[in-house]
Amino acid sequence: MGDYIFECDGVFKSYGSILALDNVSFKVERGGVVGLLGPNASGKSTLIKLAMGMLQPGTGKLLIDGKAPGAETKKITAYLPDANYLFNWMTVEQQVKYCADFFKDFNMEKCDALLNGLQIFKKQKIKSLSKGTKEKLGLILTMSRDAELYILDEPIAGVDPAARDFILDTVMSNRAEGSTIFLCTHLIADIEPILTHAIFLNRGRIALDAPVAEIKEKEGKSLDEIFREVFKW
Repeated sequence: MGDYIFECDGVFKSYGSILALDNVSFKVERGGVVGLLGPNASGKSTLIKLAMGMLQPGTGKLLIDGKAPGAETKKITAYLPDANYLFNWMTVEQQVKYCADFFKDFNMEKCDALLNGLQIFKKQKIKSLSKGTKEKLGLILTMSRDAELYILDEPIAGVDPAARDFILDTVMSNRAEGSTIFLCTHLIADIEPILTHAIFLNRGRIALDAPVAEIKEKEGKSLDEIFREVFKW
Protein backbone atom coordinates (compact mmCIF):
# COMPACT_ATOMS: atom_id res chain seq x y z
CA MET A 1 0.00 0.00 0.00
CA GLY A 2 1.57 3.27 -1.16
CA ASP A 3 1.41 6.75 0.33
CA TYR A 4 -1.23 7.98 -2.11
CA ILE A 5 -4.84 6.86 -2.39
CA PHE A 6 -5.67 9.01 -5.44
CA GLU A 7 -3.33 10.12 -8.23
CA CYS A 8 -3.74 12.02 -11.48
CA ASP A 9 -0.89 12.26 -13.95
CA GLY A 10 -1.34 14.47 -17.01
CA VAL A 11 -5.03 13.70 -17.43
CA PHE A 12 -6.76 15.14 -20.50
CA LYS A 13 -10.45 14.63 -21.21
CA SER A 14 -12.54 16.27 -23.91
CA TYR A 15 -16.11 16.06 -25.17
CA GLY A 16 -15.71 16.62 -28.87
CA SER A 17 -14.15 20.06 -29.23
CA ILE A 18 -14.76 20.96 -25.57
CA LEU A 19 -11.77 20.34 -23.31
CA ALA A 20 -13.01 19.33 -19.85
CA LEU A 21 -9.67 18.45 -18.19
CA ASP A 22 -6.39 19.92 -19.36
CA ASN A 23 -3.20 18.20 -18.13
CA VAL A 24 -4.48 17.62 -14.60
CA SER A 25 -1.89 16.24 -12.18
CA PHE A 26 -2.07 15.88 -8.39
CA LYS A 27 -1.66 13.33 -5.61
CA VAL A 28 -3.86 12.75 -2.57
CA GLU A 29 -2.25 11.34 0.57
CA ARG A 30 -4.11 8.86 2.72
CA GLY A 31 -6.14 9.92 5.72
CA GLY A 32 -7.13 13.50 4.96
CA VAL A 33 -10.23 15.42 3.92
CA VAL A 34 -9.54 16.80 0.46
CA GLY A 35 -11.71 19.40 -1.22
CA LEU A 36 -11.96 19.34 -5.01
CA LEU A 37 -13.18 22.90 -5.36
CA GLY A 38 -14.37 24.91 -8.31
CA PRO A 39 -17.41 26.55 -9.90
CA ASN A 40 -19.85 24.72 -12.15
CA ALA A 41 -18.29 23.53 -15.43
CA SER A 42 -14.78 23.55 -13.96
CA GLY A 43 -14.27 19.82 -14.60
CA LYS A 44 -15.01 18.45 -11.11
CA SER A 45 -17.72 15.99 -12.10
CA THR A 46 -15.73 14.78 -15.10
CA LEU A 47 -12.79 14.02 -12.83
CA ILE A 48 -14.99 12.09 -10.42
CA LYS A 49 -16.58 10.09 -13.24
CA LEU A 50 -13.08 9.17 -14.41
CA ALA A 51 -12.20 8.07 -10.87
CA MET A 52 -15.29 5.86 -10.76
CA GLY A 53 -14.54 4.28 -14.16
CA MET A 54 -17.63 5.84 -15.73
CA LEU A 55 -15.43 7.67 -18.26
CA GLN A 56 -11.97 7.05 -19.67
CA PRO A 57 -9.29 9.76 -20.02
CA GLY A 58 -8.17 10.82 -23.48
CA THR A 59 -4.54 10.72 -22.34
CA GLY A 60 -2.78 10.51 -18.99
CA LYS A 61 -3.64 8.21 -16.12
CA LEU A 62 -5.73 8.27 -12.97
CA LEU A 63 -5.07 5.76 -10.17
CA ILE A 64 -6.96 4.74 -7.06
CA ASP A 65 -4.72 2.95 -4.57
CA GLY A 66 -2.21 2.53 -7.38
CA LYS A 67 -4.69 0.88 -9.74
CA ALA A 68 -6.67 2.05 -12.74
CA PRO A 69 -10.37 2.53 -11.90
CA GLY A 70 -12.30 -0.73 -12.14
CA ALA A 71 -13.77 -3.54 -10.08
CA GLU A 72 -10.84 -3.64 -7.63
CA THR A 73 -10.90 0.10 -6.89
CA LYS A 74 -14.69 0.11 -6.43
CA LYS A 75 -14.25 -2.42 -3.63
CA ILE A 76 -12.46 0.24 -1.55
CA THR A 77 -14.28 3.36 -2.78
CA ALA A 78 -17.63 4.55 -1.45
CA TYR A 79 -19.22 6.97 -3.91
CA LEU A 80 -22.06 9.41 -3.34
CA PRO A 81 -23.19 10.85 -6.71
CA ASP A 82 -24.72 14.29 -7.10
CA ALA A 83 -28.09 12.82 -8.13
CA ASN A 84 -30.52 10.41 -6.47
CA TYR A 85 -29.43 6.83 -7.18
CA LEU A 86 -31.97 4.94 -5.09
CA PHE A 87 -34.50 2.45 -6.51
CA ASN A 88 -37.92 3.98 -5.91
CA TRP A 89 -39.68 0.61 -6.22
CA MET A 90 -37.68 -0.86 -3.34
CA THR A 91 -38.30 -0.58 0.37
CA VAL A 92 -35.56 0.92 2.54
CA GLU A 93 -34.79 -2.60 3.76
CA GLN A 94 -34.40 -3.91 0.20
CA GLN A 95 -32.11 -1.01 -0.72
CA VAL A 96 -29.97 -1.61 2.34
CA LYS A 97 -29.73 -5.34 1.58
CA TYR A 98 -28.81 -4.56 -2.03
CA CYS A 99 -25.88 -2.42 -0.87
CA ALA A 100 -24.85 -4.92 1.79
CA ASP A 101 -24.82 -7.75 -0.76
CA PHE A 102 -22.86 -5.67 -3.25
CA PHE A 103 -20.13 -4.35 -0.93
CA LYS A 104 -18.28 -6.60 1.51
CA ASP A 105 -17.24 -3.60 3.61
CA PHE A 106 -20.87 -2.58 4.28
CA ASN A 107 -21.34 -2.15 8.04
CA MET A 108 -24.92 -3.12 8.89
CA GLU A 109 -24.58 -2.11 12.53
CA LYS A 110 -23.53 1.39 11.52
CA CYS A 111 -26.35 1.60 8.97
CA ASP A 112 -29.00 0.50 11.50
CA ALA A 113 -27.80 3.08 14.03
CA LEU A 114 -28.00 5.89 11.45
CA LEU A 115 -31.44 4.80 10.22
CA ASN A 116 -32.77 4.58 13.78
CA GLY A 117 -31.31 7.97 14.67
CA LEU A 118 -33.21 9.57 11.81
CA GLN A 119 -36.33 7.43 12.25
CA ILE A 120 -36.12 6.07 8.73
CA PHE A 121 -38.03 2.80 8.87
CA LYS A 122 -36.96 -0.20 6.82
CA LYS A 123 -40.49 -1.11 5.72
CA GLN A 124 -41.01 2.29 4.07
CA LYS A 125 -41.12 2.42 0.29
CA ILE A 126 -38.39 4.67 -1.05
CA LYS A 127 -40.88 6.34 -3.40
CA SER A 128 -42.84 7.48 -0.31
CA LEU A 129 -39.86 9.31 1.21
CA SER A 130 -39.41 13.05 0.90
CA LYS A 131 -36.58 14.41 -1.25
CA GLY A 132 -34.61 15.34 1.86
CA THR A 133 -35.05 11.90 3.41
CA LYS A 134 -33.95 10.22 0.19
CA GLU A 135 -30.79 12.36 0.25
CA LYS A 136 -30.14 11.36 3.86
CA LEU A 137 -30.69 7.68 3.01
CA GLY A 138 -28.23 7.94 0.13
CA LEU A 139 -25.66 9.46 2.46
CA ILE A 140 -26.28 6.81 5.11
CA LEU A 141 -25.73 4.00 2.60
CA THR A 142 -22.47 5.58 1.45
CA MET A 143 -21.12 6.22 4.93
CA SER A 144 -22.17 2.76 6.14
CA ARG A 145 -19.29 1.32 4.18
CA ASP A 146 -15.93 0.91 5.91
CA ALA A 147 -14.17 2.18 2.80
CA GLU A 148 -10.64 3.41 2.28
CA LEU A 149 -11.81 6.27 0.07
CA TYR A 150 -15.09 8.21 0.12
CA ILE A 151 -15.84 10.27 -2.98
CA LEU A 152 -18.71 12.69 -2.38
CA ASP A 153 -19.95 14.70 -5.36
CA GLU A 154 -21.68 17.95 -4.29
CA PRO A 155 -23.16 16.43 -1.11
CA ILE A 156 -24.36 19.78 0.31
CA ALA A 157 -25.62 21.47 -2.87
CA GLY A 158 -29.28 22.43 -2.84
CA VAL A 159 -29.90 21.75 0.85
CA ASP A 160 -30.58 24.19 3.70
CA PRO A 161 -27.90 25.13 6.29
CA ALA A 162 -29.25 22.73 8.92
CA ALA A 163 -29.10 19.84 6.44
CA ARG A 164 -25.55 20.82 5.50
CA ASP A 165 -24.50 20.58 9.14
CA PHE A 166 -26.13 17.15 9.41
CA ILE A 167 -24.40 15.91 6.25
CA LEU A 168 -20.93 17.05 7.30
CA ASP A 169 -21.38 15.72 10.83
CA THR A 170 -22.53 12.35 9.43
CA VAL A 171 -19.54 12.18 7.12
CA MET A 172 -16.97 13.03 9.78
CA SER A 173 -18.55 10.86 12.49
CA ASN A 174 -18.97 7.74 10.37
CA ARG A 175 -15.92 7.60 8.11
CA ALA A 176 -13.81 4.48 8.55
CA GLU A 177 -10.66 4.93 10.62
CA GLY A 178 -7.72 6.01 8.45
CA SER A 179 -9.92 6.64 5.44
CA THR A 180 -9.66 9.52 2.98
CA ILE A 181 -12.54 11.80 2.03
CA PHE A 182 -12.52 13.39 -1.43
CA LEU A 183 -15.22 16.03 -1.40
CA CYS A 184 -16.29 17.83 -4.56
CA THR A 185 -18.15 21.14 -4.13
CA HIS A 186 -18.39 24.85 -4.93
CA LEU A 187 -19.71 25.73 -1.45
CA ILE A 188 -16.42 26.47 0.27
CA ALA A 189 -17.45 28.27 3.46
CA ASP A 190 -19.50 25.32 4.72
CA ILE A 191 -16.79 22.69 4.31
CA GLU A 192 -13.68 24.78 5.03
CA PRO A 193 -13.52 23.79 8.75
CA ILE A 194 -13.13 20.08 7.93
CA LEU A 195 -10.70 20.29 5.00
CA THR A 196 -7.03 19.34 5.34
CA HIS A 197 -6.12 19.85 1.67
CA ALA A 198 -7.59 21.93 -1.16
CA ILE A 199 -7.43 21.49 -4.91
CA PHE A 200 -8.87 24.35 -6.97
CA LEU A 201 -9.99 23.33 -10.45
CA ASN A 202 -10.64 26.14 -12.94
CA ARG A 203 -11.74 25.48 -16.52
CA GLY A 204 -10.19 22.04 -16.41
CA ARG A 205 -6.84 23.12 -14.98
CA ILE A 206 -5.35 23.00 -11.48
CA ALA A 207 -5.32 26.55 -10.09
CA LEU A 208 -4.18 25.62 -6.56
CA ASP A 209 -3.09 22.39 -4.86
CA ALA A 210 -1.83 22.62 -1.26
CA PRO A 211 -2.57 21.80 2.39
CA VAL A 212 -5.19 24.15 3.82
CA ALA A 213 -2.99 25.21 6.77
CA GLU A 214 -0.19 26.12 4.35
CA ILE A 215 -2.55 28.13 2.14
CA LYS A 216 -3.96 30.11 5.07
CA GLU A 217 -0.52 30.79 6.55
CA LYS A 218 0.85 32.00 3.24
CA GLU A 219 -2.16 34.07 2.16
CA GLY A 220 -3.47 35.24 5.54
CA LYS A 221 -7.02 34.69 4.32
CA SER A 222 -9.74 32.10 4.61
CA LEU A 223 -10.08 29.47 1.92
CA ASP A 224 -13.44 30.97 0.99
CA GLU A 225 -11.86 34.40 0.42
CA ILE A 226 -9.13 32.90 -1.74
CA PHE A 227 -11.73 30.92 -3.70
CA ARG A 228 -13.70 34.09 -4.42
CA GLU A 229 -10.55 35.81 -5.68
CA VAL A 230 -9.47 32.92 -7.89
CA PHE A 231 -12.90 32.45 -9.42
CA LYS A 232 -14.22 36.00 -9.53
CA TRP A 233 -16.02 36.99 -12.71
